[in-house]
Amino acid sequence: MTDYREGYEFYRQVCEEHGLEPINFHYYILNLSQEQLDAYNKQAKSTGGSIEYEVS
Repeated sequence: MTDYREGYEFYRQVCEEHGLEPINFHYYILNLSQEQLDAYNKQAKSTGGSIEYEVS
């Protein structure tokens, strides 16, 4: 999935189907690689987004 929000929504739905509490989007993003974050940031900028994420 190229849109990590879509990926997060899928993750959240699966958690709920199994009675698990999903982590929030911020923590979901923290567990992505720098390469994945770079791709996400590039796509977000092209669609008018203003928040950038990076591995710390």
